[in-house]
Amino acid sequence: MIRIRTFSVVVLAALAVTSAALAAQGEPAQHAGGFSVACPEPSAKKPGPADIIMPHLVDAKHMGIPWPCSWEHWGAELNLPTWEVHIAGKAIDLGPTKHVVFLLLAAVIVALMLVLTARAHERSTKAVGRPQGFAAGLEGVILYLRNEIYMPVLGHGGEKYVPFCLTLFFFIYICNLLGLIPYGSTATGNVAVTGALAALTFVVVEVAGMRTLGRGYVNTIVYWPHDMSIWVKAPLTLVMTPVELIGKFTKPFALTIRLFANMVAGHVIILALIGLIFLYGWLVSVPALAMALFIMFLELLVTVIQAFIFSLLAAVFIGQIRASHH
Repeated sequence: MIRIRTFSVVVLAALAVTSAALAAQGEPAQHAGGFSVACPEPSAKKPGPADIIMPHLVDAKHMGIPWPCSWEHWGAELNLPTWEVHIAGKAIDLGPTKHVVFLLLAAVIVALMLVLTARAHERSTKAVGRPQGFAAGLEGVILYLRNEIYMPVLGHGGEKYVPFCLTLFFFIYICNLLGLIPYGSTATGNVAVTGALAALTFVVVEVAGMRTLGRGYVNTIVYWPHDMSIWVKAPLTLVMTPVELIGKFTKPFALTIRLFANMVAGHVIILALIGLIFLYGWLVSVPALAMALFIMFLELLVTVIQAFIFSLLAAVFIGQIRASHH
């Protein structure tokens, strides 16, 4: 299988960048100290559709957990710790938020899944000469993505960037799935998370260009046609160089917004459909629930599609800058 250790290292690197972006949001501290569990008040009102759906999207310093508080309330809030750092007279909370917790969980799941699967692959190959079970299925997925999707766009010598693209796929996919489970949260529905992943991809793309092109990397910034006279080159350079620079930053911006918008959209649609029951009563409950269930199944498909598109575009951008010397 593909180098599993490289997968784990890149997953943790993506997690570090994303967590830093989330912590930099500077959400005001709601409590001090470490972890604590808070049960709802006995007189607390019953949750509405927004109380059920929106916690899957919004970030906070607390997260819902299954906890037997009473016969009426089988869930509680886990308050996350606050780690304040004073910089230039301003207190900044570097403690984890709900999305950081689920990013860490996704990274651990991906690392364990790939490492344990690689070991099972090795054991079964030595025993019967071929992988079996989940290891065989995962190998098929990885080889398909590597040989049929990533390598054709990465070009010759692009093998070294395949682990990064595969890591993006599995990491984003698990993050998306965690937002569909009870008490879960969609970290990729946070623009800071998608922006940090896009920034990490931007760095990899530019470094790939520098390593492949050498001094020719400057030509990806400054437009300078070599087959024209100086009287044509000069005005074209003044006009096209800003366009080249803008193009470099529109790519990570597109990655950021595409993933963020698609993950938010599904939850908002479900919220709207469930809200119809609260507005119009049980008369619309059956069609509303049927449509909400359909959207939930559609979301299962969207989770893998968005992970696939993000990783594919990352591979395309890497391949484009590596091939620009042609």
